Amino acid sequence: MKRATITLPDDLEAALEAYQRAQDVPPALTSVTQAALKEYLERRGFLFDRPFQPFDITPAEEDSGAGDISENHDRYFAESAEQ
Repeated sequence: MKRATITLPDDLEAALEAYQRAQDVPPALTSVTQAALKEYLERRGFLFDRPFQPFDITPAEEDSGAGDISENHDRYFAESAEQ
């Protein structure tokens, strides 16, 4: 975990304090800061709930012998995912 010291402009500090006062149980500054930073980075595509794994499809060879792909694609997909 990394510690950081930040400087807040007066308007941001006032808004933050107003937010904390409006809550039934005022959250700690650390919690609010972490939640805001997490949301900011998620919206911009730099933070994911789980690691990004690109979906890679390898096409079958020409005339691979599987003529029922359109009817049984879920089964074929599940079998290939198990490998």
